[in-house]
Amino acid sequence: MGAFQGPREWGKLLTAMLTPFDSDGGVNFDEAGRLASYLVDVQKNDGIVVNGTTGESPTLSETEKLQLLSVVLDAVGDRASVLFGAGTYNTAESIQMAKEGERRGAHGIMLVNPYYNRPGQEGLYAHFSTVARETSLPVLLYNIQPRSSINLETLTLMRLAEIPNIVGVKEASGMIGQIADVAAQAPEGFRVYSGDDGLTLPILSVGGFGLVSVVAHVVGARLKEMIDVFPSNPMRALDLHRQLMPVFKGMFAFPSPVPIKYATSLNGFDCESVRLPLVPLSEVQKEAVRATLKGVLPVAA
Repeated sequence: MGAFQGPREWGKLLTAMLTPFDSDGGVNFDEAGRLASYLVDVQKNDGIVVNGTTGESPTLSETEKLQLLSVVLDAVGDRASVLFGAGTYNTAESIQMAKEGERRGAHGIMLVNPYYNRPGQEGLYAHFSTVARETSLPVLLYNIQPRSSINLETLTLMRLAEIPNIVGVKEASGMIGQIADVAAQAPEGFRVYSGDDGLTLPILSVGGFGLVSVVAHVVGARLKEMIDVFPSNPMRALDLHRQLMPVFKGMFAFPSPVPIKYATSLNGFDCESVRLPLVPLSEVQKEAVRATLKGVLPVAA
């Protein structure tokens, strides 16, 4: 298995992979492996994040999370990077999951802002730095204020960037001014990934490196082209961005990841089911999602 030791090796386009469930509500591990291969081979992803919010991580058991990691590593770990979402609102649990992810061969770990307990900036620094010290893997921080109710401020992030194995941030705060500051102040080699599909082009324009995506489940090849072409042909990147805007909007018109699971199912994957407290789309909502895909995806509408 290849050893991915930093963000250059992670690549520029990663998908936060959804978790397929079977008819009994259990994780469909065979389908997860098939989907991982599809994301890499067909949708041109450089890597995959397992056990992110798109993977419904709050409803997965520790055993399910680790088995998913092993399945995805077996499927694509020799030709793509595989990051493991180890972060929770519990520092001790995050350390345990980081160690288990490393033991199983993950190429990096992702640590989300501790949600719900709102620890403040010093608490954020202490949490992230403590977990990072307990693993030798490269760490991607995940700043998502809308889901965690706390923002990882630039000053705090720059302190964390001094820790050798904290090598990047997935920025989903939605605050372009802050993201521009981060990109400008970050030390050499520190990577700023967009965590919001629709803001990827603006983030690239202020110095962003790549994208951790949701919609790359269905339009990954186009997103990869947009990212790759941006430095030499920004107008082509803008054209691709505009083509994809309906998909960006449609995949987040209802609680995520429900729309992307339905959209991906239209391409032949048994992955539409969700776990409570998420609920399936209504027929009216499904029609709305299909409408955003017309002319974009080769699926039945």
